[in-house]
Amino acid sequence: MTHKRILLIIGGGIAAYKCLELIRRARERGIAVRCVMTTAAGQFVTPLSVAALSNDRVFRDLFDLNEEREIGHIRLSREADLVVVAPASADLLAKMAGGHADDLATAVLMATDKPVLVAPAMNPRMWQHPATRRNLALLRGDGVHFVGPNSGEMAERGEAGPGRMAEPHEILAAAEAMLGGSGLVERPLAGKRVVVTSGPTHEPIDPVRYIANRSSGKQGHAIAAAAARAGADVVLVSGPVGLPDPAGVAVVHVESARDMLDRVKAALPADIAIFAAAVADWRVASEATEKIKKAGGTAAPTLELVENPDILRSIAKSPRKERPGLVIGFAAETQNVIEHARAKLQSKGCDWIVANDVSPQTGIMGGDMNRVHLITAAGAESWPQMSKEAVAGELIARIGRQVAGQRPPARAK
Repeated sequence: MTHKRILLIIGGGIAAYKCLELIRRARERGIAVRCVMTTAAGQFVTPLSVAALSNDRVFRDLFDLNEEREIGHIRLSREADLVVVAPASADLLAKMAGGHADDLATAVLMATDKPVLVAPAMNPRMWQHPATRRNLALLRGDGVHFVGPNSGEMAERGEAGPGRMAEPHEILAAAEAMLGGSGLVERPLAGKRVVVTSGPTHEPIDPVRYIANRSSGKQGHAIAAAAARAGADVVLVSGPVGLPDPAGVAVVHVESARDMLDRVKAALPADIAIFAAAVADWRVASEATEKIKKAGGTAAPTLELVENPDILRSIAKSPRKERPGLVIGFAAETQNVIEHARAKLQSKGCDWIVANDVSPQTGIMGGDMNRVHLITAAGAESWPQMSKEAVAGELIARIGRQVAGQRPPARAK
């Protein structure tokens, strides 16, 4: 894999602390990060923290004699494969749009011949100010790329709206997409079509009530994002979640299990199908068209349940010409995890099962961490606890190796 390097310009703003997480995540992905800090950035994070996480010196001074002896700011701007500016304040955006070069950060940006990705962060009124809108238009016209900002609560009490810097995983996804476009990232799933399901399903009881579960969709969304980074053409069929759509992924939003099955079938053919959604097993036999009212002194209504379609089994046991070459299911269990997963592998007809213990004490359902077991016809492999993004990365890496081996997966009989 070709070596990749990001030059991260850290601007001033409370969101600068997120850059520490961005550096850590990038290095986990094998991307080297070299950092330039503005004077204002040093008011929010320390150069020592940035240097420790990047494992490189931090550059701050345009007039550093040691660096400028070899035209340091020019070298910095050219040695990276991609320049990322995060957070980009309204002031820094204005300087970029105006072509200023009065400090190291702006001089690097003026001197670079590499793509530039900017993650703005500022107060909502500053983001919506006509001057900022003009500067954004100028920069986009110059070919600068943007990720975010998101909407939400600001650091200032009582302030909310657009202007929150994109989260580190969103910035990294955008950066990897740009690096991949330059052929700099290993893309083992290039040319492959991948369908992923994620989140819960909502099975309506009446117009205001439904049957659901506690799935957050974090694992499925992370898998879709990792597959896209690996070069796949990804369709994510997602139940109702409170997550942003992953970058570089075609997302289809659904509500019920029947909707999900229909949209999965519409997304076929595919090379790989990964069913991470926690689909409700049952729905009410007859959905009420009006809200069911509670009447004092009367018994609670009886809800007759019927079984939902089994999406994993439907696709895994479809005719060979229609079946994806690799079908992976998930098993969320609260006891005898591996034993139940092995039984599911047999009954569903899929190739792999990713199983985990979602008992309340584990904190996995809805949390950021996961501990999974990969079940195949060859046996069970237990992975250590790691973030859901790391689980996604490892799973996609395994799939990539399977695809590279050009052999069909071992399937349960």
